[in-house]
Amino acid sequence: MPQTPTFAAMFNSSGYSRHLYSSSEENCGGLFYHDNNLVSGSLEALIQHLVPTVDYYPDAKIRKLAPKIVQLLAEWTEIFPYDFRDERMMRNLKDMTLKIATLDELHRNTMQQITQNLIQKLATLNQYEEVLSKLNATVTDRLTVLKTKPQSIQRDIVTICSDPYTLAQQLTHIELERLSHIGPEEFVQAFAHKDTLDNNKNCFNHLKKASNLEAYVEWFNRLSYLVATEICMPVKKKHRARVIEYFIDVARECFNIGNFNSLMAIISGMNMSPVSRLKKTWAKIKTAKFDILEHQMDPSSNFYNYRTALRGAAQRSMTAHSTREKIVIPFCSLLIKDIYFLNEGCTNRLLNGHVNFEKFWELAKQVSEFMTWKQVECPFEHDRKILQYLLTAPVFSEDTLYLASYDSESPENHVEKERWKSLRSTLLTRV
Repeated sequence: MPQTPTFAAMFNSSGYSRHLYSSSEENCGGLFYHDNNLVSGSLEALIQHLVPTVDYYPDAKIRKLAPKIVQLLAEWTEIFPYDFRDERMMRNLKDMTLKIATLDELHRNTMQQITQNLIQKLATLNQYEEVLSKLNATVTDRLTVLKTKPQSIQRDIVTICSDPYTLAQQLTHIELERLSHIGPEEFVQAFAHKDTLDNNKNCFNHLKKASNLEAYVEWFNRLSYLVATEICMPVKKKHRARVIEYFIDVARECFNIGNFNSLMAIISGMNMSPVSRLKKTWAKIKTAKFDILEHQMDPSSNFYNYRTALRGAAQRSMTAHSTREKIVIPFCSLLIKDIYFLNEGCTNRLLNGHVNFEKFWELAKQVSEFMTWKQVECPFEHDRKILQYLLTAPVFSEDTLYLASYDSESPENHVEKERWKSLRSTLLTRV
């Protein structure tokens, strides 16, 4: 079986916890309920009541059980397709398809459609990961390109896209595409520890872990460095000020759209030390708009302001009359952190050894909300030229950012002067 949080979510969504028992008793064959919700139970008891035997059918007749199995497999393959990258899982699915197909033609056609959809989804995931791999292979440090092919990167973001609102829309395209390929199990796999819930400790160890989630975090970092690069690049102070004002407008539009991940990445880039130290440049800017954005994303009180804005965007999404109003792109790193602490703060097993289903229901609730958000299709028109620049334009590394910053505004103290000398001697002499 897949990891327990995944299974618990599927168990809940498929309705087994509601249909196995109608008794009001708290203890039903080793499974404990509260207000008709499964709270805990031993894994053995759960399996016993889910798996038919010669003497026992959960719904008395196999034909009555079949629709629930079909529903379970449909949801499993749709929500957790990564599980079926494992050859054994795919073989089991095919075996189950053959068994169910013998019951009637409707089940056979449904299972065939489930398998076809799964194969298509896995093919799409593979194609997406190949594109990511190629993009990562082409990433180079901007200083290296400047020294070898300076004419190839004379453009900047404002030249490519003069309208900050359009750039915010193209950033939303990238965010929603990357979100759409993140499997819900990746949030748990990113930090889950093996425990005695799984007797076969090697089962699923070979599966791909949180590769698309990692790629999404890498995109956040790239966007932050791209923002810092674009600001530090111009030689003239007024040009640097114009780029800062431009990104403030981009960030404001991201906030209005509900794209909180790009918003936070932009703020992060503008707060990097090589950018924040440019005091003469910042002096030319009216920072009131930026101060409002920083207030919205203030980390104090556990990101209270951001969480309030996120709840507002989520409520707007639920009552939306347009696709644009449905967009909710959370600050990904904080979402991962929240799920991490929920996972770490609650035990998988209760003191009596039962599986703590209450924990897994809560995990499923948080991840299910994310699943709703990631399924929104971007309503904005693609601009290939802008998207290509955002995804492939060379950016400065941390060291080259500092070098560009010191070249723009001279070091102010002994520490900065020494670092400038060191960077110039190491970076500018490197081929």
